[in-house]
Amino acid sequence: MKKFLFFLLVLSFCFSSYSKESRMSNLDYVDAWKQIAVQQMIDFEIPASITLAQGILESGSGNSMLAQKGNNHFGIKCHGWQGEKIYLDDDTKGECFRVYDNAELSYLDHSEFLKGKSRYSSLFDLELTDYKGWAKGLRTAGYATNPKYPHLLIDIIERLNLSELDKLGVPTVERKLQPIAKTSKSSSTRSVMLHKNNVKYVVAKKGDTFYKVSKSFGVSLWQLYKYNDFDLNKDVLEEGDIIYIQPKKGRAKERKEKYTVSMYNTALKDVSQKEAIKLKRLLRKNDGFSSSEELPIGTEVKLR
Repeated sequence: MKKFLFFLLVLSFCFSSYSKESRMSNLDYVDAWKQIAVQQMIDFEIPASITLAQGILESGSGNSMLAQKGNNHFGIKCHGWQGEKIYLDDDTKGECFRVYDNAELSYLDHSEFLKGKSRYSSLFDLELTDYKGWAKGLRTAGYATNPKYPHLLIDIIERLNLSELDKLGVPTVERKLQPIAKTSKSSSTRSVMLHKNNVKYVVAKKGDTFYKVSKSFGVSLWQLYKYNDFDLNKDVLEEGDIIYIQPKKGRAKERKEKYTVSMYNTALKDVSQKEAIKLKRLLRKNDGFSSSEELPIGTEVKLR
């Protein structure tokens, strides 16, 4: 009997040791998922620090039953979900949660979930480095019921120094702006200007292409297309075109509410470029407008 009890004690100790060793720590979690979080930041404009902090908090660093059995790292509930489901106790008993084939799909669904819900739209007007604004905004928009949710996210971000990852949103631009921002007669340098809406840009020269601009500033070609709302097949630029080398803003500054069309052949995409405001934001603020249709002179376009 004593030998049997001793055997159970040893077995229990081994199992306990194994469980502790197999549990993922916060740092392990960050190492495992930081690349995915940064990619989601680039694709969806959600701070990597926020994504990782939410993943750590919602999934217990990937150790929760929902994460282990359902690959669901963000506690996203079913809400019309057509895929596999799992039922667990949360705010109420037996709530329905989404199940994913792999955890990476959970990250993608989390980004699409935030991007696709109008109640979170104001968050995308914030800077990528404003993790505090994002944390508070998520709570205000109803992502979580816990009043301490913003504090919990901010604590994780600051404790693990996750905000450093957010700087990867526009890394090469910031590194290269300083040495080439000064005006010079040399053809190898360009003048970088600051739009009144606080976005840096350059003016295209004769024969310029997006490729040339991307090489000059170390910005990837797809980033320039995205920053300027241009078609992916367009490369040749017209002399005098404004080319933003940072993301445009979600709205104009407080003092400017509207833009009045005063020239022929002006479309919403032209206003977007002139006012340094993202085209998709203008489309959302101005129902019934299209991106390329000419606007009659006198038309007022909402900028906020």
